[in-house]
Amino acid sequence: MTPDAAVEAYLRHVGIERGLSRNTVAAYRRDLLLYTRWLAGHGVDDMRSVGPRDVDDYARHLATRGEQDAAQRLGAASIARMLSTVRGLHRFLLDEGETEEDAARDVRPPKLPMRLPKALSVAQVEALLAATDGDDPARVRDKALLELLYATGARVSEAVDLNVDDVIDREVIRLTGKGSKQRIVPLGRFARDALDEYLVRVRPLYSARGSATPALFLGARGARLSRQSAWLVIRAAAQRAQLTASVSPHTLRHSFATHLLEGGADVRVVQELLGHSSVATTQIYTLVTADTLRDMYTTAHPRAR
Repeated sequence: MTPDAAVEAYLRHVGIERGLSRNTVAAYRRDLLLYTRWLAGHGVDDMRSVGPRDVDDYARHLATRGEQDAAQRLGAASIARMLSTVRGLHRFLLDEGETEEDAARDVRPPKLPMRLPKALSVAQVEALLAATDGDDPARVRDKALLELLYATGARVSEAVDLNVDDVIDREVIRLTGKGSKQRIVPLGRFARDALDEYLVRVRPLYSARGSATPALFLGARGARLSRQSAWLVIRAAAQRAQLTASVSPHTLRHSFATHLLEGGADVRVVQELLGHSSVATTQIYTLVTADTLRDMYTTAHPRAR
């Protein structure tokens, strides 16, 4: 099997059989395109001929590609992700009987430093949301989008993929996460009110400008709001709120989780709300709140320093 044919078979597998999202499959494709180009440059035209030494050489290539050109340099997280994708490809080929060995079985990605998620304070979130106040249709939509992101902890892809029917009632919303897994998340009062105003005043106006679409969040021309547009909405709101911290859609997700845990929510409840498959992923937020408590203790206790 040629490298290109192997990649196409693997992408069909992860997209159809494993149900990974379009965005994830696209990321796999980009990573594997670099791998197959490297294999082609080394005269490899059959995946059966790829051995552990080849994969080790590719790992070294990724680690050293920026030595001559800093613009080509890859971070440890990028290298780890790329090698993980390559390992998945080779495991798939072995399972399918296309190769006789898993050439990537021994490759090890670089160890990543643990990075704690960056969350805004409650006051910063309130300033961000207040920056979407206004009667302009775009502001009404933006308010509904940001209130929903903070109220539910949704990923930005989950938010823009929402359809009107996913608003089950005024109390809960249905999100579809990674692997097409669905979860039901409650809506707080502020998010409900903002969403109601958008659905009554703005969505019919935007919908009339485009072809019929079930999308919940629409752009001004009536098409489904894109992930890129959602990013721009949040960036503009952050600038108006004069927030110096870097703010992205994921920042609101981190803030949602951190504020719930600081308020006493059980970590497994937060895991369910975030759609994490493992509680270990959610537990990183407990480290954030522990750091906050430690800072408060050090500042407030008379014998802490």
